[in-house]
Amino acid sequence: MPTAQIERPAPGSVALLVIDMINDLQGVEHLRGPAEAAARVIERLRADADRLGAPVVYVNDHFGQWHSERSRLVEHVLDGAGRELARRLAPRENDFFVIKPQFSGFYSTNLPVLLPKLGATRLVLTGVAADICVLFTAADAHMRDYQLWTPADAVASASDQRTAWALEIMRDSMDAEIRPTDKFSLAEWVGGG
Repeated sequence: MPTAQIERPAPGSVALLVIDMINDLQGVEHLRGPAEAAARVIERLRADADRLGAPVVYVNDHFGQWHSERSRLVEHVLDGAGRELARRLAPRENDFFVIKPQFSGFYSTNLPVLLPKLGATRLVLTGVAADICVLFTAADAHMRDYQLWTPADAVASASDQRTAWALEIMRDSMDAEIRPTDKFSLAEWVGGG
């Protein structure tokens, strides 16, 4: 499988992060509906990123598959409850893919090296769960001085209340933009929004 290449700095210094959307949903099947709703928005954001030339970076749990890599993780998920998510949002050959062992995309991964190589200083955080992995990744990104946009309609949790709580923390404590995609666009974020 060809690997993604870094060809130029990210337009507007923006990278789109897709967090844990390649997901087997084992033990969290109740997350399927909210995750599928977020996936539809993420799919549009990914298409917008392609049009604008912004890099797409999947940041994904290994779901206990410690010897895994991108294609094996997708294959694993296609056999389970998360198959619709994987079909809709499977990473393409030009997307970057980072496997994380814990909640934050920055913890023990190559993301802290990759993002500067991409020229990214501004991140769009999408995925599941808003109140765990997205929130922890946002906190670590904030500590590293990244500017954040977490579109409210591109993240999901087990409940709307937990999603709202996480978004409020990101907005109030991390200066994250949280407007949904019908109120704010990737083009605006790339343009300095």
